[in-house]
Amino acid sequence: MGRGRRGLLDELAVLPWPVGLAVGVLGYLLVRHGIPAWASSQPGPLMQALGNTEAFAPLAWIVLAACAMASLFSWLGSRRKRRLLDAQSGLASIAALGWRDFERLVGEAFRRQGYTVEETGLGGADGGIDLILRKGGQRTLVQCKQWRRRQVPANVVREMYGLLAHHGAHAVRIAALGGFTGDAARFAADKPIQLIDGDTLLAMIQSAQAAPSDTASTSVPPPVHARIEPVLHASITSEPPAPDCPRCGEGMVERTNRFTGTRFWGCAGYPACRGTR
Repeated sequence: MGRGRRGLLDELAVLPWPVGLAVGVLGYLLVRHGIPAWASSQPGPLMQALGNTEAFAPLAWIVLAACAMASLFSWLGSRRKRRLLDAQSGLASIAALGWRDFERLVGEAFRRQGYTVEETGLGGADGGIDLILRKGGQRTLVQCKQWRRRQVPANVVREMYGLLAHHGAHAVRIAALGGFTGDAARFAADKPIQLIDGDTLLAMIQSAQAAPSDTASTSVPPPVHARIEPVLHASITSEPPAPDCPRCGEGMVERTNRFTGTRFWGCAGYPACRGTR
């Protein structure tokens, strides 16, 4: 499913809402005062007539109102994504989402880690590039798979790896509730591909819920690979405050070893990062 051409207002609606207001104010000043000032400095009766600032006043207000409307849509969209993430209580609630809301949820989880997130619209219900992450001068392609009862096979990972080279990106991340096959994990093992299964995604969301104002470090964590057999269950607590990962700077979550019952701090980006305290 491709993305159609978008106009200026559509672009402003997906940017942070202050950008739309700033563009609106600048557009108003340019149309109301800038164009008349330039016209007044030109020879000829037509240019002198255009130098009348009142003639451009209606157009200036239209520009300001349109940008303000785009800014409002941006603010409403951001609030919806924040509420969407904060409303999740477990894998069951995530699985109940539609595929579009699932993409928004994954994007918001990365946004709270300090990434700039672009929702490309190039994926759709069947997959593709759903999100583009930017941070520290690097670009990461993300595909979201809300497959509840299917594991992502190796051919899907191969396709995303091909898109990595085609778009000149630095890394690929694939988020899938149902996890990944062994072949998919082995293919990703020596490549800049991070496979995010349901447990890892839930840990990311819980970490963002516990500390929504925290942001990750400015460098993109090193790419790693999905675990085939999870050995840890994440349990998130708000006390004591979560420390930063000593390896990548991400927030950490409190985990419990399944076999020994020992509690420890583990990186919220696991298995992307295996830092512990």
